[in-house]
Amino acid sequence: MLTTGSPAPEMVLADTTGRTVRLGDFRGRGAVLMYFLRSTTCPICTRHARELAARAEEYAAADVHVLLVVPEDRATAAAWRARHRIAYPVLTGPHGRPHGTVGLGRRVFGTMQQSGTLLVDTHGVVRHAHGATLPTAGYDRTGVTAAIAALRTPVGS
Repeated sequence: MLTTGSPAPEMVLADTTGRTVRLGDFRGRGAVLMYFLRSTTCPICTRHARELAARAEEYAAADVHVLLVVPEDRATAAAWRARHRIAYPVLTGPHGRPHGTVGLGRRVFGTMQQSGTLLVDTHGVVRHAHGATLPTAGYDRTGVTAAIAALRTPVGS
């Protein structure tokens, strides 16, 4: 998993319409909170996505863009987004493995996809990184909230 204070990798993902989304495109435009779902079939991950949606005004006020990242293909991601009425962009990655870009691999004999949260500031620096094998721990609300509050503080201060 990435570490706080490190530069974020240049991620190139696609949204559910096929539009290319680059993490670097957000530099200078605000912070980016990425939630990597274990799977679109994971009810706990869906609950976390709904919690993120419920806090949309809070994130917007803090100038934080929220992106949801799924390991499935674009059609599956689009169906999940529509079924759950998700307003945030839902992204997929190269070869259906965007999670590996940030160090969220498959654990437990290579079968269980990790989930996690990543907050990248407007300068492209990782301000929070958290991964978990169990889906209940994938969305670190406490850590994300603290990291967003600290965005006005330079890394290392």
